This record gives sequence, structure tokens and C-alpha cells, in this order.
Amino acid sequence: MAGRKPRVRKPHALAKLHGPTRGRRITDDAPAGVGELWAAPEWMDDAQREQWRYAVLTAPPGLLTETDRECLITWCVAAVFHAKAVQEVTRAGLIVKTKDGNLIQNPFLPIVNKQAMIMLRSGSEMGFSPSSRASIGATRGAPVPGAGARSSKLTHYIEGSPDALH
Repeated sequence: MAGRKPRVRKPHALAKLHGPTRGRRITDDAPAGVGELWAAPEWMDDAQREQWRYAVLTAPPGLLTETDRECLITWCVAAVFHAKAVQEVTRAGLIVKTKDGNLIQNPFLPIVNKQAMIMLRSGSEMGFSPSSRASIGATRGAPVPGAGARSSKLTHYIEGSPDALH
């Protein structure tokens, strides 16, 4: 079914620099996330917790909040499934033989692709891609505008984390 192509929003920083698209005004009142995000859910396995820890430690300070919890969970789970599927494709190759001797695409390849799309989509929602960081005005090494330093609760948790992989 053909339809309108979805409108791509101009990143906020570019809109402030060049002016808004289609004469719309630029607002600085975007809602902020609520709460602190630090502990991974109890049900996550070790690999998923490692991804969680990586995301929390490397995200710009103040970027991830408790509001982003489910999106980060999605990203962590997809990252682990993606890595496992990539390992299977690497081990067996892109083309595999069936028991009848027919050549087919590796069944893990669609998993690789699907998990990559989930990671890209959820990651861009959280500012994990260059274009999404540009839309929130984050630059390398600089904190997100309006965000304070990491909370002492978060720092305390990370330093004494029972699931820390030192």
C-alpha cells in the first residue's frame, strides 16, 4: 500500500541553527525523563546486564532516566541476541546445507538483521546514534544540555555493583 512518506523531523540543534522546517516555531520545552536509571532488572542474564552496564556508563550524564527503562531493556536484549546470532552466522557461514543437501540462507541471518533493526530503532530513541545525539544537542565529551552530573546513588551502585564485571 502506497502512502505518504513519513516526515523526518529536523534535529533540534539544526532547527535552532537554520530555522524550523515549514515555518514551525522552535520550542525548548521538550519533556524531560523522570527518575534515575541505574539497576538492571533482576531477570536479565549476565550478558544482558553487561550491555545495561555499558549503556549506563557510556551514555552522556543525565541522558537516560527511569522513563527510558523499557527502551533500554529492549536495546540490551536485542544486542545480546544480535551477538549470538552473528556468532552462529560466522561459525556456519551465510549459506548452509539442509539435510537433503540443498543450499539455503543461514536461518540465523534474519535474526541478525531483525535484532540490528531493533537496536538501531531503540538506540536512536535514547540518543545512541550520531543523528539522535545531534537532535538533543549532545557533543562528544559534553553532557546533555540541562543534565547534571551523575547522581551519587548511581555512582555508589556502579562502584559496589554485585554484577560488575571487573
